Amino acid sequence: MREQEVSGYADHRTGGTRSGASRIGSPRRHGGGPPRIPGGPPRAGRRPRPAARLARAARLLATMLSTGVLVTSAVSWYTYHSLTSGMTTSDALAAVQHGAPPKLDGSVNVLLIGLDSRKDMNGNDLPKQFVSDDLKAGSSDIGGYNTNTLILLHIPAGGGKVQAFSIPRDDYVQTYGPDGTTQGMHKIKEAYGLAKAVAETSLQAQGYTGPELEQRSREVGREATLATVQSFLGVRIDHFAEVNLLGFYDIAQVVQPITVCLNHAVYDPAVRGQGSGADFHAGLNTIDAAQALSFVRQRHYLTNGDLDRTHRQQAFISSVEHKLKQEGLFDDVGRMQSLLDVVKKDVVIDTRWNLLDFARQAPDLTGGNVVFNTLPIQGFATRGGESVNLVDASQIQGIMRQLTAHQAPAATAPAATAAPADATPAASAPAALPAPVGPTTVDVLNGSGTPGVAAADSKAFTAAGFTPGRTGNAAPRGSTVVRYGAGAQAAAKRIAGLLGPDASAVADPALPAHRVQVLLGTGAVPLGAAAVGAATAAAPSGPAPAIPFQGPEVRMGGIPCVD
Repeated sequence: MREQEVSGYADHRTGGTRSGASRIGSPRRHGGGPPRIPGGPPRAGRRPRPAARLARAARLLATMLSTGVLVTSAVSWYTYHSLTSGMTTSDALAAVQHGAPPKLDGSVNVLLIGLDSRKDMNGNDLPKQFVSDDLKAGSSDIGGYNTNTLILLHIPAGGGKVQAFSIPRDDYVQTYGPDGTTQGMHKIKEAYGLAKAVAETSLQAQGYTGPELEQRSREVGREATLATVQSFLGVRIDHFAEVNLLGFYDIAQVVQPITVCLNHAVYDPAVRGQGSGADFHAGLNTIDAAQALSFVRQRHYLTNGDLDRTHRQQAFISSVEHKLKQEGLFDDVGRMQSLLDVVKKDVVIDTRWNLLDFARQAPDLTGGNVVFNTLPIQGFATRGGESVNLVDASQIQGIMRQLTAHQAPAATAPAATAAPADATPAASAPAALPAPVGPTTVDVLNGSGTPGVAAADSKAFTAAGFTPGRTGNAAPRGSTVVRYGAGAQAAAKRIAGLLGPDASAVADPALPAHRVQVLLGTGAVPLGAAAVGAATAAAPSGPAPAIPFQGPEVRMGGIPCVD
């Protein structure tokens, strides 16, 4: 295209014409001067009148401005085209917008999808040795098409703090197909794979095979994920980006080494397809691409398992953004193009997403004004032989309305929905729950001699809005003690009050900040809904409680430390 433009410009300079550009009836010049028009301007040799000089100046200014606009537009187009050329795009959003929640203002919602697939874009298995040795992700036979990372970015109209929400992958929700039909209750991560499998069977019957079969069925998977997330959160998704394991690894290779921070040392060996291969010390760690994948995938040997993994993902994004900003990449189109050239083969974005315009409209994303939180769960249960997170969709949608400024903050904590009879204590919590005091994690250790008390109490504390910690047995003891670390005194006293008059709250400097450890003594009984409800009724009224997110928030703009 640029060669054609240059050729046309050369023709114009040499007197040639371009198709459609010649003018009919234009006066021809004779003798090197313009034709004499009766009543027209004087020939050369006479001094032009002031009005003629002004008209010529105006024409010159208009020409310069027009040229400037054209040049600027061409540069912008060329920059955008260079940055995004070759990137895979998807029409999945168009397929689900008819059933999407209404768009209430000029804010933008972007869904980031991390696909846990060991296959390339054409459905071919990644090399086995690469998967096991470099990715430390077992084999190509596991993982399927689960969306193990789902993060919604809410970018307010007119700028300001960006809210980012991680959706735990095992949240048990109603899943939807692209046309709005229900797929049943499943883990939210499974919406993609379930729809893809159904579509694949239909497409094979139509004669599709190979890469086209894979790409078309993946498109249906994306549509199902978008429809399910929109319904669960109650918000409209404006754009999305999808990256698979290989894409994440490629990105990490380009930006490595990356500095991350951990509150505690971790070791999670990769053995026979299990474990992430994470092996990091407490404090700052400088990691390569393979270690980065271990960092964001670890869930074993973490106090809160998958819930802690969401904080790892948030912290990694923050650390990468901090590194790229420090190195000036966001202001260097050439270096940005080099980054995108590497990763664009593994990333899918929606067709309507103009990345250049988006970057200009959302400076807060690269300015550190982003806060990550993990959406709350009500507890844990077993469905279809698998462990799931029980969630209250109405509570989640209330949180989204509150934090996206579409509803004033509620005066009380969101109510939990009634749970099935076979649910764990966390799911059978009363309608009104005591508000947690800060982002507090609670460990429960059973020294009472009565089996099952620690697990039951942990579920009740989770229902009350606290972050579930470790459960297990302790040495036999005669009384119940609630120990707490820095910043957790108020939470410890609240918990001691739930456990009864014989429980005491004691400071323990050996515990991490915002950590509570409950040691159950002789006579302890499972803490049920009645006890939690009674404590709630007796609690004095006060300001609106904090939203019970899962764990502390993670702020972009530096290198945050996480578990």
